[in-house]
Amino acid sequence: MIDRFYRGLVEGKLERYPVVSLLGPRQCGKTTLAKKLGGRYFDMEIEGAFLRLDADWDRLMRGKELVVIDEAQCAPEIFPRLRGAIDSDRKRNGRFLLLGSVSPALMQNVSESLAGRMGLVSMGPLTFAELAGPLGADCLENLWLRGGFPDGGILDASRFSEWQKDYLELLATRDLPEWGFPAKPQRTRRFLSMLAAVNAQPLNASNLAAALGIDHKTVIGYCDFLEETFLIRRVRPWSGNITKRLVKTPRLYWRDSGLLHALMNVQNMEHLYSQPWVGHSWEGFVIEQVLVTLGLCGMSAEPYFFRTSDGIESDLVLDWARERWAIEIKLTSDPTRSMIQGLQKAADLIGASSRILICKTVEEIRSKKLLVTNLPMFLEEMAKMSKAQPSVTSLQR
Repeated sequence: MIDRFYRGLVEGKLERYPVVSLLGPRQCGKTTLAKKLGGRYFDMEIEGAFLRLDADWDRLMRGKELVVIDEAQCAPEIFPRLRGAIDSDRKRNGRFLLLGSVSPALMQNVSESLAGRMGLVSMGPLTFAELAGPLGADCLENLWLRGGFPDGGILDASRFSEWQKDYLELLATRDLPEWGFPAKPQRTRRFLSMLAAVNAQPLNASNLAAALGIDHKTVIGYCDFLEETFLIRRVRPWSGNITKRLVKTPRLYWRDSGLLHALMNVQNMEHLYSQPWVGHSWEGFVIEQVLVTLGLCGMSAEPYFFRTSDGIESDLVLDWARERWAIEIKLTSDPTRSMIQGLQKAADLIGASSRILICKTVEEIRSKKLLVTNLPMFLEEMAKMSKAQPSVTSLQR
């Protein structure tokens, strides 16, 4: 059993808030984590669970047990009762843990009923930082290929990619419609496949709309919904006062690489490396691992990408309170001088204090502002920084 790093985040929030909401995609491990915390567990998708909770309500409110309510969006009537119970004893923390699949319905009820009373933890599939200890650093490529869902093949290779295809089918036919996604399953399937084809590229809503026979505002609405359910991530373009014209269209990334590869019918690593878009897949995978690990380490930065109209770019720009990192991502074990020069040119334009090239190199290269490293070493570097310093500083040594 993999020990999830999110457990510490949840326990810390429960010490500070009367109710904590643990949100994330279906099957990412929320229920397993919640049951490890103990308390009374109620799954609102199971018939009779609400009646059982209602019957035990007064006793539970008098007791000291943690009350865990899974798929809380299925029982919106519970939120006013939670607010009443919390307001009757505002100094008592760690009373309720709500689990949800990041549906808009849940977030609406949370914002209306529990504002100011709730801590929020966003949980995702397994990360390299969580897997490297029990599985070893060699799990990196398997994680990239199969994604991080616990049942999706990272722990049992035979389940990829059938599990992902079943998962996406249930989303299209059951979950997304129940949560209010406005497209019919047939259109949803097609839209998901189209988004897979444009992974790590600028989101051209007009082109997608024309292919689907809808307007571009509807496409944007679809993407908003899918982003709320942790399927995709849109990274905004960096904007600043420079003389060059900038690309201003957000880039779209699939958050779990296993779902992306299932949609693109990838079967194994050899097949993946033969695809013309393999570099885009690697870029999205690295960005997701970096951003999720930052969150797990308690570090906060605004993510952007940077690209000028004449092709000067940085795949990921992290804006901290006092500095800026420019990160370039390459699927190579032998970074060239031209790659580093391109990174330096982009970093100079945006005034980046640290310039990082993440690739598959075995040995690091360091200078005053430059770091060339691989993904495991970079994630380890971030973890060390979060433990050693109260604020983020440059990667210089």
